[in-house]
Amino acid sequence: MKMIAEIIIQTIMAFFAILIFTRLLGKQQITELTYYDYINGITFGSIAGVMATDISQRTRQHLMGLALFALLTFLMSYISMKSRPARKLLEGEPTIVVLNGQILEDNLRKMHYNIDDLISELRQKDVFNLKDVKYAILEPSGNLSILQNADIKPLTPKDMNISPQQQSLPSELIVDGQIIYQNLAQNNLNGKWLMDMLAAHDIHSIKEVAYASIDPLTKEFYVDTYKDSVPKNIDISDVYKGKLE
Repeated sequence: MKMIAEIIIQTIMAFFAILIFTRLLGKQQITELTYYDYINGITFGSIAGVMATDISQRTRQHLMGLALFALLTFLMSYISMKSRPARKLLEGEPTIVVLNGQILEDNLRKMHYNIDDLISELRQKDVFNLKDVKYAILEPSGNLSILQNADIKPLTPKDMNISPQQQSLPSELIVDGQIIYQNLAQNNLNGKWLMDMLAAHDIHSIKEVAYASIDPLTKEFYVDTYKDSVPKNIDISDVYKGKLE
């Protein structure tokens, strides 16, 4: 029983310790995962895991190891901010993988990337034809940045000398079946108005709603329910299982 209690206490301490240290190191740990950040994440998790389950050593020793590694991580981050060569060494550099519609296979191989990965990333950026790509750059974070050819880019209001209507940030009214009363009040709305809007969309319970918001400027109401009506997924693999007609 004593051993179980020690494991529970150490697990709780490990959880909050890694939460605090990760918070102190900033958001880059989860937003832009470079090789360096990836190693940090694995090491933090390993130290915390040992700290939670190893009762043969004092918790203080594990905390010291976790704190020391957090300090080293902070120092390396500081050096990276102050030194461009160090930053390039630790985080890597952007790599061009497509130039004027041509795939640079050597660069792909250096980044351990394959063509299927590249095509998939292009599709996620709404680019379905390689010849439309002026530059495709693989960032150190793993994200793909794309510059399309000028004749492919859609016209913008600036190109047509049009003053566009400014957009505002939607105000969330319901998230995961829970009403955000503060946002209702900020928009001079109330629960009755919200229920009337839901009823107009044939929704009779808050619990049916995954997300609802309103545009503070246009007052446009958006609602999404947990029940989705979508067609069957389309298989875009290169193996066609049906019969050609």
